[in-house]
Amino acid sequence: MEKMIDDLRSIININSVCEKDLSSTYPFGEGVHMALNKALEICKSYGFETKNCENMIGYAEVGSGETLMGILVHLDVVPAGDGWDTDPFSLEIKDGKVYGRGVTDDKGPAIAVIHAIKELLDEGVTFNKRVRIIFGQAEETGAWEDMEYYKKNEEAVDFGFTPDADFPAIYGEKGIAYLKIAFKKSDTCFNNVSGGTAINMVPDSCTASYSVHGETKTLSVTGKAAHGSTPEDGENAISKLMNELSGVVTDCKLIEFFHEFIKLEYNGESLGGQVSDEASGPASYNIGKIETVGDDIVLYIDLRYPVTFNLEDIVNAINSHLSENGFSDVKVEVITNKPHVYMDKNGAVIQTLLSAYRDETGDMSEPTVIGGGTYARAMNGIVAFGPMLPGRELTEHQANEYIYLSDLILAKEIYKTAIKRLVSDNNQEKNVLIIPVTIIYSFSRFDFVAEAFKHRAS
Repeated sequence: MEKMIDDLRSIININSVCEKDLSSTYPFGEGVHMALNKALEICKSYGFETKNCENMIGYAEVGSGETLMGILVHLDVVPAGDGWDTDPFSLEIKDGKVYGRGVTDDKGPAIAVIHAIKELLDEGVTFNKRVRIIFGQAEETGAWEDMEYYKKNEEAVDFGFTPDADFPAIYGEKGIAYLKIAFKKSDTCFNNVSGGTAINMVPDSCTASYSVHGETKTLSVTGKAAHGSTPEDGENAISKLMNELSGVVTDCKLIEFFHEFIKLEYNGESLGGQVSDEASGPASYNIGKIETVGDDIVLYIDLRYPVTFNLEDIVNAINSHLSENGFSDVKVEVITNKPHVYMDKNGAVIQTLLSAYRDETGDMSEPTVIGGGTYARAMNGIVAFGPMLPGRELTEHQANEYIYLSDLILAKEIYKTAIKRLVSDNNQEKNVLIIPVTIIYSFSRFDFVAEAFKHRAS
């Protein structure tokens, strides 16, 4: 365990917020590049074959055989933001919790996977399939140029998982779209407005310079950060600022827009985009960022939409609603779209992962669908698997991100069991048939039965 914590510390202590410049030597920034090199260095020291693929992505591999299992992780993190009680880029353990930006998303799980495989190698387990840990560098940006590079230039994986969501197992993810709405500054009361650091985060601060009755004033509002897939867990500083100015400032189109169509909602009801289905639940809308761009003020929205709905239909419905209610010149535009994915929850991969989770925990929870987006949608045959246990507080993308040390150790044991069953000849269970398929997500959380995990907590 001590060595695993040392390895995690060496990764956490690197500020690896993605700073994208695809024309540079370090396409995703020097910090992410340093994290990649450190991860490859750790893996090489444990006997993995490693490769840095032109600084776009990297991987570490063990085993032999024609079949390739992929484990997709990412080393980039969202900006730290404010409100930390510890240094976000200096790992700290206190009260049984491991703190630092990335301990849950996704550096902690990456290290847990590395050590799960290391322990299997140390125990003399024979890998009759190759296992390749693929280290992404741009997961949090949404564009995933790292994975696109891999698919164009490297060997395709046959199946696998990404440790970047929840246990027991994920068999689907909602569609994820980034939207923008631009307002002419001249149609608003704002001289400048800035809030949020990433579209997929609930903004915890927003500051605006505005004019009222010929006087220029400044207002700053704080909120509570949360992951963009669960905006209900945060307090949106942008919406709070606009709500606070409503009734104070008149003849401001942007404030009117918020008052009429956004309010403090996250379900899109007033916006005209409220949709839901039985498989994956309702859509969620996160006003993730606002900024002044030249003569415009641009609003960015993170939309997580249900698996039975088409993005174009949702956007058309919103634009029609705006037009019918006096905002015909305001248009919602799509920046990026990652359609939903779906995998048969009774298939071999899901069931093997699920059996490993159940055997290590005693928890018989069923696989779920989530609103988050992971590298599972980047490649066929990949599913999301851990590291968060049912019932645990979600702290990714927030200040004071943490994971229980016992949970991290348990996750390593679950990954160890799962990997052994998927790739090993000296496994007591019969070999499973691996069938590449495709996946969905809901953010359902289950009650966590602590007693089921006591045998691992020590």
